[in-house]
Amino acid sequence: MNLIDKATRAREAAAAMTALTTEQKNQALLAMADALETHMAHIIEANTQDTTAAKESGITNAMLDRLTLTEARIKDMADGLRQVTTLADPVGDVLEAWELPNGLQVEKVRVPLGVIGIIYEARPNVTVDAAGLCLKAGNAVVLRGSSSALHSNRTLVTVLREALTDTAIPAEAIQLLDEGTREEVNRMMRLNDYLDVIIPRGGAGLIRSVVENSSVPVIETGAGNCHIYLDASAQLDMATNIVLNAKTQRPAVCNAAETLLVHADWAKQHLTDILTALTEKNVELRGCARTRELAPDLAILPATDEDWSTEYNDYIMTIGIVDSVEEAIAHINRFSTKHSEAIITESAENARAFLTRVDSAAVYHNASTRFTDGFEFGFGAEIGISTQKLHARGPMGLPALTSSKYIIHGTGQIR
Repeated sequence: MNLIDKATRAREAAAAMTALTTEQKNQALLAMADALETHMAHIIEANTQDTTAAKESGITNAMLDRLTLTEARIKDMADGLRQVTTLADPVGDVLEAWELPNGLQVEKVRVPLGVIGIIYEARPNVTVDAAGLCLKAGNAVVLRGSSSALHSNRTLVTVLREALTDTAIPAEAIQLLDEGTREEVNRMMRLNDYLDVIIPRGGAGLIRSVVENSSVPVIETGAGNCHIYLDASAQLDMATNIVLNAKTQRPAVCNAAETLLVHADWAKQHLTDILTALTEKNVELRGCARTRELAPDLAILPATDEDWSTEYNDYIMTIGIVDSVEEAIAHINRFSTKHSEAIITESAENARAFLTRVDSAAVYHNASTRFTDGFEFGFGAEIGISTQKLHARGPMGLPALTSSKYIIHGTGQIR
């Protein structure tokens, strides 16, 4: 089946889904979750083909981790679908209602976006997360994953579609584009008559390419050059725990921290301690001249201009010394991708300044950036983390996958 045929079937499925009840959608999601667990061995077998090829190609360990599916991760994917069934269905919500002087009754109501295209890199869990959220919000979905996860994605979509055959949601509501060619992506980004929106999920290069080349409207997501700022009053133990978590728990995800900014006064006392802790976790350090001067016994490479704006997705971190919270805020607003930033401080005044003036989708006080996630926020599996300001911002749960329309009731009024 070619791309236009798949897009046409997705459009037809989306039209049929407008009449579905919340219960019908939830039953379909539960069937999908059960199917993932039933076919776990088959999914892992397909994933092994992808990971084996990735290892042979020299993929980094961090990126390999993103590609790999285990029994535990498949169980988490299934549980994510089940959690989505517990969330309120936004479709049909009345956002506003009023009566005009002429007696017309006006309602603004949530409706599905329609057909959502997802372009994403080597994270097969996105296949399930995206399908589940799109379907719950009444949308069909056209998926285009990385060629490096092709076997995994084909198997996952086959399992999900088969699970839908005995439910009210048409199996055609989930489509996978699996040619694995760049031309396929280019054609997908021109499907204005079929797709209502495209959401790219991946690194900065992928997102930039989609934003620059798509004629279909785009919700920009994902790239995460995230910062942590250690203020002068930061507690050493708290700061160390948060920085290690944000950098090393899963360095290849978009909410991992890439840059550490440290107040000069704090650095004089504790910089070597925290950098040593990072080194012990195998993090490569790149620092400004002041950082290298304060920690001469550590292996710290000189930070280049490019480092400050790089999303490493790896065990690498850039460190900079600043003299005030104002300088930290200015640095972050200049170099960040407007994803997630954190301040570690005991100063309520400095925390307030940081949280108010840093222009990112999620800002934290005394907590790790790793919490910027739909599941952690209680949204269920997220469709992505929007770093733009139109329509949706931050982790995108079910309401972000809807639009609205006006429903007007009259008694014969004419203009």
